[in-house]
Amino acid sequence: MAAAERSTRVTALVALGLGLVAGWAAWRALGPVLAAPVFTRENHRGRLVPTAGGLVLAVAALVVAGVVAVALAGFGDGDGPDRHGGVGGGPGGRWAVLGTVVGLALLGLVDDLAGSGADGRGFKGHLRALVRGRLTTGGLKLVGGGALALAVCAPVSGGGAALLVADALLVALAANLGNLFDRAPGRVVKVAALSFLVLAAATGLPDDLAGVAVVVGAALALAPADLGERVMLGDTGANALGGVLGLGLVLATPPTTRVVTLVVMVGLNLAGEVVSFSRVIESVGPLRILDRAGRRQ
Repeated sequence: MAAAERSTRVTALVALGLGLVAGWAAWRALGPVLAAPVFTRENHRGRLVPTAGGLVLAVAALVVAGVVAVALAGFGDGDGPDRHGGVGGGPGGRWAVLGTVVGLALLGLVDDLAGSGADGRGFKGHLRALVRGRLTTGGLKLVGGGALALAVCAPVSGGGAALLVADALLVALAANLGNLFDRAPGRVVKVAALSFLVLAAATGLPDDLAGVAVVVGAALALAPADLGERVMLGDTGANALGGVLGLGLVLATPPTTRVVTLVVMVGLNLAGEVVSFSRVIESVGPLRILDRAGRRQ
């Protein structure tokens, strides 16, 4: 049993390393593309910075998925259960992670490129627009992200319709929470890295989390550029990173844990409608120090 547990940890750690390498390579390749004027937006300081850096996460995940597919074709896929999430294990979780990061990145990209303050902010603004028959880019993320969450959770949820809906809500709300934290350079990557560490510690880092580790690794590779204000993750990256971590909970934790976490997610998302997370972080010393670490002052 101990040897098997060590093996699964190695799988997830290898996946993290692959994500780092693929993320670094994807950033090197996509950097000039993202420098085009169509991707340039003002950051929190009013500086023009390339946005949609989350495309790096999607491309890195696709590259690693391709490498894994070739490796499995050459060496065999074994008989692992269909819930595993990345490098090794069955295909269900692998496709779920890949679908989540690519799908949410594309929905976020639309918001990054076509969204505007006039579209409104928060659930209330987008729902109000939908009721009036107008689809905002945020509303597109709301509807499309919810449908995507149902689709990716269906093969891996492992329960009835009620659990599937709960799992899909968990993924969708985690994606939105990522966006709520994306208000300062490097913040969402730090939150994601800490969340992954907590999830890994709580679950023993099973290979169910390998696909999630790839995406987190790619985000870590992009962190220096994000902190240095050379690129912004944008909704493209924040939504994808949050959603993948939510899916990690679905893949690696029991239903009771997921339901409890869902309640917490609902609370945080509702709080984000009325409370500034940035203001809370700035008012708490340790959080402020961690948030500013590595960032240009």
